[in-house]
Amino acid sequence: MSRVLNGIVAVCPDMGIGMTGNLPWHPVRLSNEFKHFRTMTATSSVKGKKNVVIMGRKTWFSIPEKNRPLNNRINIVLSRQCKLPPAGAHHLAADFSSALRLVETELADEADQIWIIGGSSLYKEMMESPGIKRLFVTRILKQFECDTFLPEISLDKYRLLPEFAGVSQELQEENAIQYRFEVYESVEQ
Repeated sequence: MSRVLNGIVAVCPDMGIGMTGNLPWHPVRLSNEFKHFRTMTATSSVKGKKNVVIMGRKTWFSIPEKNRPLNNRINIVLSRQCKLPPAGAHHLAADFSSALRLVETELADEADQIWIIGGSSLYKEMMESPGIKRLFVTRILKQFECDTFLPEISLDKYRLLPEFAGVSQELQEENAIQYRFEVYESVEQ
């Protein structure tokens, strides 16, 4: 597989990423953090191509209906239960490897970057898959109750990059919640 796999996620200090199908800080909105997500996942590096977002079924349905599909991106939903793509989704794949095959074959001419946007088991599979991977992590510096977690980012498998083009290094704050953006890249094994 020739493309870099990108994962993007916001985590609490305990690596929590969700609570009852919502972001842990819901209903508080972090507009600039969401803008970062949108900019990273929607900005293609190749004119005329679109980025691909791959997500699990629960992640798809956690997105407000009015925001589905995520615009200016090719939306692939993973599900072994669904027989047809959920309303609004562009493609359905049974599993992660099937989604990657779809990108490399049927979507090869229109797809640019691949972004994994959740949930937990999909992040785990991406983090353990072969090839070059990047994790774009928003570290939320306040703990919220969580029932869904990101696997630990192993520092023997990933290194924190000192900087990455287009990603602010400044401490951010919105609605009394501080956070910072980090980018990790897989280390050759």
